[in-house]
This record gives sequence, structure tokens and C-alpha cells, in this order.
Amino acid sequence: MAKAPADGGSKAIRFTGHHNFRYRIMLSLLAQRAIHISGIRSNSEDPGIKDFEVSFLRLIERITNGTLVEISYTGTEVYIRPGMISCGKVQHECPTSRGVGWFLEPLLVLGLFGKQPLNLTLKGITSNTRDVSADTLRTAYLPLLSTFLPSTVTQPLELRIVKRGLLPGGGGEINYISPSIRTVKPGYNFVQPGSINKIRGIAHAVRVSPTFSQRLVNGAKEVLTPLCSDCRIYTDVYRGAESGKSPGFGLTLVATSTTTAIHSSEAVSTPPSDSKDADSTSASNANKTPEELGAQAAFELLDNISRGSCVDKGMEWMACLLIALGSEDVGRVRIAGPLDAVLVRFLRDLKDFLGITMKIRPVEDAAKARQTTEDEADMTSNEAYILSCVGIGYSNIAKKTT
Repeated sequence: MAKAPADGGSKAIRFTGHHNFRYRIMLSLLAQRAIHISGIRSNSEDPGIKDFEVSFLRLIERITNGTLVEISYTGTEVYIRPGMISCGKVQHECPTSRGVGWFLEPLLVLGLFGKQPLNLTLKGITSNTRDVSADTLRTAYLPLLSTFLPSTVTQPLELRIVKRGLLPGGGGEINYISPSIRTVKPGYNFVQPGSINKIRGIAHAVRVSPTFSQRLVNGAKEVLTPLCSDCRIYTDVYRGAESGKSPGFGLTLVATSTTTAIHSSEAVSTPPSDSKDADSTSASNANKTPEELGAQAAFELLDNISRGSCVDKGMEWMACLLIALGSEDVGRVRIAGPLDAVLVRFLRDLKDFLGITMKIRPVEDAAKARQTTEDEADMTSNEAYILSCVGIGYSNIAKKTT
């Protein structure tokens, strides 16, 4: 729980625990408010910040100018005084304990408000069962982020997978390019999930037989083709220097609705040696055939679609943040419930850093207020909420006026 300073912001905002570590650092840079995080895994057998969190702090120092990071001797306390977001050309080696997606997620927003465009190269794990993969970032996160870019921006968002890297060895590499903007597009209003009209996917195989990727496609299409006629899944086989250090295979699926809502899912194989210390998903994936993994990704996609959200699972924080940063206009987004702990903490952090309070209203009540049609009322059967707020009109202070 955060404790806001009473002196107008000269003191650091205080937090306890390691939860939402990346997001709090991101908000600290955007709001230019120092933070002090204490009690980081203090009751754990292995207390203090982990290697990937230290690596993330080093990455933040590289994309900013003047940021001060202090870590206590025990590693259970961190003080961060934010500097200016400079961006530019940056390279960073990520530890294999987390995927490159874990590092890139908050930088998707930070990169928009740099002094220069961001040209970021990350090396490490491109796909695992714990973090969002590079494929999902490219096919699901970037389209959502693009909707907030002003029409004057000519440089598109771009994420290129140079090398695939799977557990345990890694060896992957991605390149992300983002323009620098002054403000985000105002008046984001996305409350109709629509109907699914197409499904796309990419199956990748690394240092294994190329037939594995086709078997992934067959497993997914057996589930999806009877439900959607426009279902295309492409295969991507990496060899030689582009195939990383470890063998494996995986599948990423993306469904797009008539209102441009995007839903995604993914399934990645896990080496048996890694499954013992990983989560239950990793352990179960270690013994699955490509057909079973393909079907698993398909069923997860259908489950995400059935939630009735306008924003894909795991991307809710991004939509809420960009709405809050928009101009002084009301922005709305429909999010499926129940709201998870990560999002709830993030909404509380928005209030502490930016003074924004999101209004949360059940979809059923919102539908009655608008006197929707019968077809629209049918979509309110699942638990869902409309989150809305008036933006603060955030402006990029690091970008020079042109």
C-alpha cells in the first residue's frame, strides 16, 4: 500500500513489497516522483530483489539521464529518484530467469515519452510460460498502443524478432523501435467487444524438426476452424545462428473482432530439466506433444474471447494508463472481471502518482444508462466493467517543440 507525501511531492512515495515493481518505476519516471520500496520479500527464504529486477533497474538507467538508484545492503529496500527519459539506441542483455517481454512491457509506454525515439535491442529468452512472449507483444500489444498515437506520427511502432531464444539457454534477440510523441490521442472510447471475424497465428520451431510447427498448426486448427472460417496460422522455422541455444517450439494466436478488439493466447514447450523449478504450467507443458500444445493455445484463446473484454488479458494496465495520460476528455474501456490483484494495485498507484481515480461501473448498469439494444444486452451476460476517467493532459517535457 502506498503512502503519499504530504509536502507536495518533495519526499518519496513509499511502498512495501515487490508487487508491481516495474509499473511503479514506470509511473515514477512519468510523474517525476521519487519512490522508496521497502520490505522486498523480507519474509522469504531468499529475501531482497532478484537478478532480473536488478537488470531492469540497469536498463532504466540506460534509457534515462540522471536517474539515481540506491539498493540497500540486504536488497530489501530500493530508492529511485527519476531522471529524464532520454531513450535513443540502447542494447541490454536480459538474464534467463525472465523473458525479454517482462523487460519490454513497461518500456512500451516509456519509449513514447523519450527525448529521442527509442531503438532498443534486448537479448535473452523470447518465449516462456511465465512472461508475455515477443510474438504476443508484436501482434497484440503494439496494435493497442498504436491506437493512442497521434495522427501526426509517421514512424510506426516496430518489433522484430532477430533470433529465437527458448529455455534454458536463451540466445534470443529482439529489436524494438518506437517514435517519440508529445501527447497521446484523446477520447479513447472502447466499450463494444464485437464479434470475432478472423484468427491469425504463428507457430515456431527452434532446433527441432520443422514438422513440429505444422503439428502445432494442426492441433490448433482442429479446434478453431469449425468456429471461424478465416483462420490462418503461419509456420516459422529458425535454423543456425538465428535459432538460439536451446530447442523448443510454441504457438501464438491472435483473434480480431469487428470492432478491432484483440484477444491472444500462447503455448510454449518447456524442457524437462526446467519444469521441476517452474510453475505448474511449465511442468505440464514439458510432456505435451505439439498437437496438444496447439489445442491448448486454441482453448485458451476461446476462453479469453468468452470473457467479453475489449482489451486482452494482461493489457488492461496499459489501456488504463494511456487513458489517464490523455487530454482532458473522458476515456472509457471495457474490461472483463473479476479485476485481478495486479490491476487493482495499478489503479491505486495511478491515484498516488497522477491523482487519477478511475470510475468503475458494471457493464449491465452502463448498458441500462445508454438504453442499449437487445443484441448489446446479450453481451453483458459475463462479468465485465466499464473503467472511465478524465485524462490529465500529460505532455512529454523531454521532447523539444517543433
